[in-house]
Amino acid sequence: MSPAPVEALSPHDFGLVQMADAEFLLYQVLVERLTGIHLAPIKKAMLSGRLAKRLRDRSIANYGEYLRLIGDGGDAEERQLAIDLITTNETYFFREPKHFDAVRDVLLPQLGRQPVRIWSAACASGEESYSLAMVLADRLEQGVVWEVIGSDISSRVLSMARRGLYPMERAHHIPPEYLKRFCLRGTGDYMGSLLIDKGLRQKVRFMPVNLIAPLPEMGRYDAVFLRNVIIYFDAETKRRVVNAVAATLKPGGWLVVGHSESLIGIPSDLEPILPTIYRKRA
Repeated sequence: MSPAPVEALSPHDFGLVQMADAEFLLYQVLVERLTGIHLAPIKKAMLSGRLAKRLRDRSIANYGEYLRLIGDGGDAEERQLAIDLITTNETYFFREPKHFDAVRDVLLPQLGRQPVRIWSAACASGEESYSLAMVLADRLEQGVVWEVIGSDISSRVLSMARRGLYPMERAHHIPPEYLKRFCLRGTGDYMGSLLIDKGLRQKVRFMPVNLIAPLPEMGRYDAVFLRNVIIYFDAETKRRVVNAVAATLKPGGWLVVGHSESLIGIPSDLEPILPTIYRKRA
């Protein structure tokens, strides 16, 4: 998951009243409690725009009434829909490419022929997970067992990820040899789309995970990509999430964060080895 603002519809497009400042404060509390994401005051227009369609679809006249619907004791299914709308999932294939270069050129040679597991911990619609899978499929020797796990808080984007079908414009950063080997060009109704090859899709497993809740039992990983998500947490939530995720690493495993993020000041058994890449001490 990578929360970030996108162009929002205006509530006036749906005949709704404006979200009051007091209502926004209550949404701030709810969203932070459910997702760990702090919505700054400048995000009020974004929030109201994203929720406007749900208010219209449910014939709800104002944001206070909708808040009661998705709050404690309310409609759990609608609450998940609201979370899906609020948590933006901006991503693309091979975003911040030096991280994938490091996996290919540094991490994988160190691992040799042992089974390899990598977790994409805020995978959004799956581009990061499939990018990792392409690198592993290309570089690991025949017979080496490997898998990629992708997780996100949004059930909507996980459904997209499992399908592995993307607009062709998302292909711009995929290396040409990977594009030819691991992607199929859509035809007919799917013209203008690319589909991740079935063999690669079968090596990637997607599951819902809320990073601020206790993590499910997921085994241990050689690397975890936790990119472009902790920047939206406050310091205490960031510390808890990083320590919980780091606990899933094998000794010597890597934690990779986004280039706009830092682990400075977070107590853990991690040491920096490359820009925004940390290794778990043995």
